[in-house]
Amino acid sequence: MTTVVTTATATGPKSTSVRRLLSLGRAEGILLLRNRTALFTAVLLPLILIFGLQSVLTQQAETNPGLDVDSLLVNGAVGMVLAFVVYYNLTAAYVARRGELVLKRLRTGEARDLEIMAGTAVPSVGLALLMCAVIGVVGASALDLTAPVNPVLLVVGLALAVVTLIALAAVSSAFTRTVESAGITTMPMLLLTQFGSGLFIPLEVMPDRLAEICRLLPTTPAFQLVRVGWFGTDGSAAPTGFAGSWATAAPHLVTGGVWLALAVWAAVRYFRWEPRR
Repeated sequence: MTTVVTTATATGPKSTSVRRLLSLGRAEGILLLRNRTALFTAVLLPLILIFGLQSVLTQQAETNPGLDVDSLLVNGAVGMVLAFVVYYNLTAAYVARRGELVLKRLRTGEARDLEIMAGTAVPSVGLALLMCAVIGVVGASALDLTAPVNPVLLVVGLALAVVTLIALAAVSSAFTRTVESAGITTMPMLLLTQFGSGLFIPLEVMPDRLAEICRLLPTTPAFQLVRVGWFGTDGSAAPTGFAGSWATAAPHLVTGGVWLALAVWAAVRYFRWEPRR
């Protein structure tokens, strides 16, 4: 018996974390492409909101001279894409796979819990980053924006936003019974992100006390890091260079790290692998 098992393991393809992750991601990607509602939410809805965002920012610039509409538009568009493509879409995906008992079956195999959750997120994250790259290229060319001041902070901000939103999606899925109800359970976080994290309403036009509260919201630090990494400022001070951007980013790094830890803890604590009975 021992000889047979050893030979089969040696001759068969070795299962690795990367292989399992890519396999899960490929399967989830096929399901995403077949779901027209999910594709609409992931691709078209953020683009529609971006056009609305441009109109809102233009109106705000009329009453707030000096407001950098172009940089706010790009940063807001990136935040909108991440919120809908990663957070909302992934919440619905977790709920759907749980209801189909896919998550429960996967746990009986070789894949670890983290690999299952990450594999499910691969298509949403890949699509979101692709759309962010397109927004960055189009924004830089059409709006004649400068190159990122601190590319490292830009990447850190995107990574922080993605991982935090994945964890928040896992938490939201625990309180979502059906895919149809995902639109309701995710609404508070989406509204908080759009209107409290500086996407539709820039933090610099808010009253000081309200702006300080909004800087402490779960998604605000990551989006502010993206803004600092590209434009060298979070709106509270004049733009700085590469060295000065680290000082501007420091509070956001701390706050974002705390929220990431809390979101991951909550995901581990409350995530459900099978439907309630």
